[in-house]
Amino acid sequence: MGKIALMVSREEMIYQAHNILQEKKYEIQEMKVVRTEDTVLEARQMIAGGATIIIARGLQASLIKQYTDIPVVEIVITAQEMGLLVTRAKQILRKPRPRIAVVGFKNMFSDMTYFDALYDIELRAWYASGGQSLHEVASAAVADGAELIIGGDTAVEAASAAGVPSLFLSTTEDSIRTAFSVAERMDFAMETEKRNAAQMETLLDYSTNGVMRLDGEGKILSSNPMMEQVTGKEEREVAGKLLWEVFPETEEEGLKRALDTGEENYSCFLRIGNGAFLADLAPIVVENRVEGAVFTCTRIKPVRRERERGGNGRDRREGAAAGDFRDLLQESAVMQECLRKAKLYSLSDSPVVLEGECGTEKLLLASCIHSNGVVSAGPFLRVDCGSLGEEEQLSLIFGENGAAARAEGGTLFLEGADRLGPAAQDSLCQLVGQHILRGGDGFRESRTDVRLILSSEESLAGLAREGRFSRELFFAVGGLSVRIPPLRERPEDLKEKISICLKAMCGKYSRYHVLTAGAWKVLSAYSWPGNLTQVENFMERLILTAGKRSIDEAMVRELLAELYPQMDGEVRLGDAVKGGRPDRQKLAVEMALETYRGNREQAAEALGISKATLWRWMKKYGLEQKISK
Repeated sequence: MGKIALMVSREEMIYQAHNILQEKKYEIQEMKVVRTEDTVLEARQMIAGGATIIIARGLQASLIKQYTDIPVVEIVITAQEMGLLVTRAKQILRKPRPRIAVVGFKNMFSDMTYFDALYDIELRAWYASGGQSLHEVASAAVADGAELIIGGDTAVEAASAAGVPSLFLSTTEDSIRTAFSVAERMDFAMETEKRNAAQMETLLDYSTNGVMRLDGEGKILSSNPMMEQVTGKEEREVAGKLLWEVFPETEEEGLKRALDTGEENYSCFLRIGNGAFLADLAPIVVENRVEGAVFTCTRIKPVRRERERGGNGRDRREGAAAGDFRDLLQESAVMQECLRKAKLYSLSDSPVVLEGECGTEKLLLASCIHSNGVVSAGPFLRVDCGSLGEEEQLSLIFGENGAAARAEGGTLFLEGADRLGPAAQDSLCQLVGQHILRGGDGFRESRTDVRLILSSEESLAGLAREGRFSRELFFAVGGLSVRIPPLRERPEDLKEKISICLKAMCGKYSRYHVLTAGAWKVLSAYSWPGNLTQVENFMERLILTAGKRSIDEAMVRELLAELYPQMDGEVRLGDAVKGGRPDRQKLAVEMALETYRGNREQAAEALGISKATLWRWMKKYGLEQKISK
């Protein structure tokens, strides 16, 4: 148990305390009468003597809280005690409805709201706050016309100096007894917290996971020894810093969202040095308010033996990938969610399917999953299935020295998996389900250990429903799928990509060009069916052929029409005709109308629909004002 001390300004309160202790044995180890001017000095001496809680009242309690860190239990005047003082004041003044002032600190008093009606008085409370002294507050009460002042020593002195009657704010045993009970409960709670903290500290010190404790803003309060090993930084080096400053690979917005709402944990994959870790942030919520969080890093052990060289001495890292998630454009929320899934999937050795239109970051994302995953020490081999015939697929992927055999212990990336032939799909089923590599001749079999990543421009689920892709293979590989959103769904990333290309091409060809607001509007509204690849090539052509420094809307429109006639409307219409989201359908109509300057006939022809259908969609989405004829 801790040591509880009582500090008061009057001897009579010590007598009352002794009487209480004779009734019940409270754990009060020290009691002392102290002059107000000596309060801080005496409090520090009590603390040096082992006091863990001090019981005090009024100005003394305020001074102790202001100049020390020890917990303070304040003696609060009860309503009954105030009633007795008010009755005595009326007896002294002997007049109807006297004006009485109560001077002190607000937390010294109980509720006195109805005293005026109960005791037929005019009672006004004067509380010291901010930099005001009790003497100043008492003087203000006198100036206000108080006929009697009730307060502590300072208030009584000020009243006497002004010639105004006063009463010392005396207490009965009730308020002191209440303070003793509160102090004991506080002491019990502090001891319990101390024991829990000691147990938690021991647990964290010997934990095999790295653990950090954060405040509600995401600032690091402490870290355990294992986290110091993980980061290579001592606790003092990171304390006070924001978590995303120490771990830049984490998503700042995701962490902030978890801290703001407290509704769900945040998880991500981290690569620190040569180690792979699963990081989790768990908000600490107290009464629907986030008080802080716990951030943990769990090391991921490779599920395969990582061998740098095979038995024949061949370098196992031949064809290694060097993908980094930070290299991908990720300003948009949809891309951040895409990468969040990809990082989590990289922790698994199961197949991953990447679905995205042509020109999206399928190859780079596959490389990132490999480089940040459990087989990063192994090779990364890419096969473009779409460029191979069925016999070539069997030979180059499943042959004796094919890609599947060469990628053992690493990753085999099958690009254009939607164009695999039936025989190749069957062999792939064997590889995924049983780790059996069936030779190109269909007879020779051997066991292999390879991680598969497949990419497709079309939905494998849709192809499987239509009978154009093996259902067995789809169900074997489709569990961990990631859809890479096209640029038209990522306006923030599109803007960033255009800016990057503009700067790069101007640097490459030693030119200086700027895009007007109109040019930016056209570029932002275009659907970019070829995504990143199309943006890169278009921007290079735009910069090379620009005849003036300022590139305007007309120049952009002309080049888009020249290079990609009708392709923008086709891609948007494809989304709409396939039952795409309403926002895409609206975008298709809007783009067609904008391209043909509101000409309904030309827009309908470009979209491949009737004028009646176009008009119906325009009314549906409120686009009637865009018509010119």
